[in-house]
Amino acid sequence: MLMGLTIIFTLYIALRLYISVMHIGYIDSQKEHPVLMSASEYLVAARYAIAKERVAMVGAMLEYLLFFVWVGGGLAFLERHFWLDGTLNGAFLGVMAFMVVNVIVTLPLGIYQTFGIDSRFGFNKSTVGLFVKDTLISWVIGTVAIYGIVAVVWLIIESSSLWWLYTFTFLLGVIVLLNILFPVVRALFFDKLSPIVDETLKSRLESLFAASGFNAQGLYVSDASRRDSRLNAYFAGLGRQKRVVLYDTLIAKLSVDEIVAVLGHELGHFRHGDIYKNIALTGGLLFVVLAVFGNLPLELFSSMGIDVSTGATMVLFLLLSNVLFFALMPIMGRVSRAHEFAADAYGSQLGGQVHLVSALKKLVIENRAFPRAHPLYNFFYATHPPVLERFKAMGVEA
Repeated sequence: MLMGLTIIFTLYIALRLYISVMHIGYIDSQKEHPVLMSASEYLVAARYAIAKERVAMVGAMLEYLLFFVWVGGGLAFLERHFWLDGTLNGAFLGVMAFMVVNVIVTLPLGIYQTFGIDSRFGFNKSTVGLFVKDTLISWVIGTVAIYGIVAVVWLIIESSSLWWLYTFTFLLGVIVLLNILFPVVRALFFDKLSPIVDETLKSRLESLFAASGFNAQGLYVSDASRRDSRLNAYFAGLGRQKRVVLYDTLIAKLSVDEIVAVLGHELGHFRHGDIYKNIALTGGLLFVVLAVFGNLPLELFSSMGIDVSTGATMVLFLLLSNVLFFALMPIMGRVSRAHEFAADAYGSQLGGQVHLVSALKKLVIENRAFPRAHPLYNFFYATHPPVLERFKAMGVEA
């Protein structure tokens, strides 16, 4: 049983590495054919994409190494020290020990991405102190949230043989709750939000929202430039908790017309109900994954030298769920890319196609976003179509 699982995990990692190699090779082959940018900007974007992909390859290899650490005795260690008493606290401590080890092993890669690659390409503006503060706050919030989730799931598993079905219902509720709480938590602990002071921009956006029937709790500017120079904006929350947040970098680089067109695109997602569709699709994929884990053969546990227990079940989910989610990612990606095409059409209608195209070009240049992708990479990972495909769908020549 363990041999079969190892083969599956090996194929999963091998496929990820193969996709990365093919994507790097594809970018390298396109470096001399610039589009949307000057030749120098295009080359920088290519180098940035390759650097990020190499980090992703190292991350995949670390995940492979950790897999062998856990199945080769790590899970048995957690059982001896945490799970044998069969208590909630034991299960929670086992889950936290598993996650802490993974974080410690992969944290240097995140630091290198931020202070190495992102700094080299002019993105990172965060100080070491701010990075440490953000990391610690994230860990504290995460620990509290994990304890609550583990407590409920532990009770469910202990009380029902259909635990996976009831856990699915609970986790789907957590996903909805996170969508509601995300803007509040982000504003409290990370972003400093302030009202939009540009009256022209504010008036244009309010008219835009009124035309599409979008009721926002507020329009805000985030001081994102303290951490990063990339341009972005987001709609967050559900129901009455909806917020519209523009990065200060976006306001600095885009014209009012371009910002209106970008938010017109985002309003397309609102008008088409994409948030709710994505939650439903995520729920469907989560249902499949939990159904698999709810019917794991008992031999799998014994092959790793551990007994069937609530703590072991939760950690196995954390260890192996990436494989199943990776296999299901193309479904999510295909649906998401279709949503983006439809939102582009709506944004073109609402804010003007010429302004949306101009804004997308600026976003590509400022974010060093390489405008091409290998088809296999696009199939597995892309939630947004390559910008050249978006222009083609709008009938625009790059």
